[in-house]
Amino acid sequence: MNAYFRLMRFDKPIGIYLLLWPTYWALFLSAEGWPKTELLIIFTLGVIVMRAAGCVINDYADREIDKHVERTRNRPITSGEVNSKAALILFVGLALIAFVLVLFTNKLTIQLSFVAIAIASLYPFTKRWTNLPQLILGLAFAMSVPMAFSAQTGTVNVSVGWIFLATVLWTLIYDTLYAMADREEDLKIGVKSTAILFAKYDQIFITLLQILLMLVFIKIGNLFDLGAFYDISLIIILIFMIYHHLLIKKGKKSDYFKAFINNHYIGMALFSGIFLSTVV
Repeated sequence: MNAYFRLMRFDKPIGIYLLLWPTYWALFLSAEGWPKTELLIIFTLGVIVMRAAGCVINDYADREIDKHVERTRNRPITSGEVNSKAALILFVGLALIAFVLVLFTNKLTIQLSFVAIAIASLYPFTKRWTNLPQLILGLAFAMSVPMAFSAQTGTVNVSVGWIFLATVLWTLIYDTLYAMADREEDLKIGVKSTAILFAKYDQIFITLLQILLMLVFIKIGNLFDLGAFYDISLIIILIFMIYHHLLIKKGKKSDYFKAFINNHYIGMALFSGIFLSTVV
């Protein structure tokens, strides 16, 4: 498989799904139904391009660290298939493509895009100096929310903050699960994460974050006057959360990854509830 294709993680679309669902939450809630077709296209393509850009800059930043982690030592930059200069050129190219897409929106959305690219570029380097890189990733992913609202409505109101918060909390949960699989190796090489910060209390913190996330989801339902379909989606999400706890109780790396990947269905379930409550 082409090294550049793998560098952009097109062989692992889970990251696209995890970034796409909050974007769709925001687009459909801001439109109170079906959003403008051109915005749906712009933001879908934007998510795909920016996720690819994020993977490239992440692998560039981690090119020395990845040599010491079994899961990442064969990534294209670390293995020498793609040189660092070519990776940086690719990142800039992808970022420019994303920016061109944003130019088809409005002034506020363009302004917000500069904040988004700044946070996305910063994230890969934060794991060297803070135990909260997952929080920074959450902020990066959540920037699609105010951008979607501003593109659709021309403004960003207070209710946007709740969807932004939900996205940050959800990212913090699933990326901590992801980090739990790498915790032993990260400790050896000095990489920081919430999994290391939470240590033996990781499952307790995951539970607390999930409770907080559910409360925010309920608040969103009330703010946007979503109906029974949305309530059903929350019940489904609760079932998934319980399933994730049953998985990670065993403490196996493979189960941490499984819980991480399965979070995709939480995003899908919430979107289904929003879609059925606003469009149908």
